[in-house]
Amino acid sequence: MGQGKEQSYLGPLLAELNELERQQFAPLACLSSQGLRRRKETVEGFRQVFSQDADRILHAKAYTRYIDKTQVFSLIDNDHITHRVLHVQLVSRIGRTVGRFLGLNEDLIEAIALGHDIGHPPFGHEGERILDIICRENGLDSFQHNIQSVQFLDRFERKGRGWNLTLQVLDGILCHDGETHAGRLAPERDRSFEGFNRLLRAKAKDPMLQLRPMTLEGCVVRLADTIAYIGRDIEDAIELGLIDRRDIPRRCRQLLGATNGTIVYTLVADLIQNSRHVRHASADNHELDYIGFSTEVAEALLQLKAFNYEHIYRNPVCKPDFSMIHRCYGQLFSYYLDQMVCNPASSEVGRSFLNSMDLSYIASHVPAAVVRDYLAGMTDDFFLSQAKKIGCDIPERTCVKN
Repeated sequence: MGQGKEQSYLGPLLAELNELERQQFAPLACLSSQGLRRRKETVEGFRQVFSQDADRILHAKAYTRYIDKTQVFSLIDNDHITHRVLHVQLVSRIGRTVGRFLGLNEDLIEAIALGHDIGHPPFGHEGERILDIICRENGLDSFQHNIQSVQFLDRFERKGRGWNLTLQVLDGILCHDGETHAGRLAPERDRSFEGFNRLLRAKAKDPMLQLRPMTLEGCVVRLADTIAYIGRDIEDAIELGLIDRRDIPRRCRQLLGATNGTIVYTLVADLIQNSRHVRHASADNHELDYIGFSTEVAEALLQLKAFNYEHIYRNPVCKPDFSMIHRCYGQLFSYYLDQMVCNPASSEVGRSFLNSMDLSYIASHVPAAVVRDYLAGMTDDFFLSQAKKIGCDIPERTCVKN
């Protein structure tokens, strides 16, 4: 087929796909034709915008580094323990299952899910806490992995030009974080890029600011995030011998189940059953513009989260040698910052990526922000190798087989 004929065929195909969405999606769903980009692009081929965004995130260098990023358990040699690359795939799978039953946009759900944790630094939430302290000490806003995810995808990737992702995807990534104890989540619609930028700045200044996604698809990812990790973290803790399945609160076992598979199935089924109204609600029906769990399941989920925090996330066994990791973070940050201030072009950071970055990135980032981005993008192993290179004492990995 010649190029002209191919393009003449693909144009109508895209229009046909968009029309199918209008016919088949729930009135409250976000259509691909509603996707907004900061910079206009010439539409080529038949791929819709959110599908393109999912592909762009998959091909991002930061996505590749998910494979050696801590989910919960660090410094453990056990191939069956969850890493962040698996977590985001589970969120995507769960989110798309929910979205399919509710008549929502699965491409948008997938793109948000794949990108939502891309800004996590080495060693998970503990690394995030450490880097936040260091950033504040060096005159930067607080470090939050959801904000860093936007930073990587919007201003860091592709030599600082970013991927020009849609507003709806960036918004879902920014607003994915935060616990939902009320059992239901409603979107804050009609957000523009200007409003998104204001929200981003406000969140950077106030980490406790509560955000809500602008789409139901973003709400689905936020709840799917919890569904994906709550039971999986229990399985990992059992694998490592930290807890026993009988330790799970009896009420949670009765209502949600005692295995990850049962917990996921119960939560997904309950979420779909109690959110079915969105499939047929009109686009201007604000009273039905929400998704959520039943009261009974929401209360059991809250109890299970409390159990996980007490027995897993705050368990000292889950944080081996983190005083050593903290010192490595501080020493690496100071080392790179000194190099950046004295001679940025020939510094470690400069040679690694700054010399290849777009001028707009260099002009808009102070040295401390460049170092923040460099550290946040590291995998766990690369972080340890760099720390060892400058003389830091680094912790040893523990081999745990259950």
